[in-house]
Amino acid sequence: MDYQKPDEKRPSRGEKNVRDEKALSRMTELAARYIAREAGRSTLITPMRSGLSSDRKHATVYVSIFPDGEREHALKFLNRHSDLFRDFLKKEGRFAVLPFVKFEYDYGEENRQNLDTLSKDIELG
Repeated sequence: MDYQKPDEKRPSRGEKNVRDEKALSRMTELAARYIAREAGRSTLITPMRSGLSSDRKHATVYVSIFPDGEREHALKFLNRHSDLFRDFLKKEGRFAVLPFVKFEYDYGEENRQNLDTLSKDIELG
């Protein structure tokens, strides 16, 4: 049975609570360690953030990749290794539910860089 104080608001399934935030932070950190250990040195792959489905069974790790020409190759590598990364999470992560993980390119970082370039152009122009 789940007990809580009457005045506490329980987060809905779509909201993230502190526990989810810690799990996502830990997953991003472990992804960085795994990628540093397993990926080649010619491509820089940086996990930027992680996302979790509402049922906590699926997770997405968003990565930035440099150089841009290696993006497709790096994403194929990461998704090919998703089962091995899940095993790594099992050993190192201590998650209540061990999610199935996929890797995606973080377009948010690319958009941020474009906005930085535009704002510099406006300042100079």
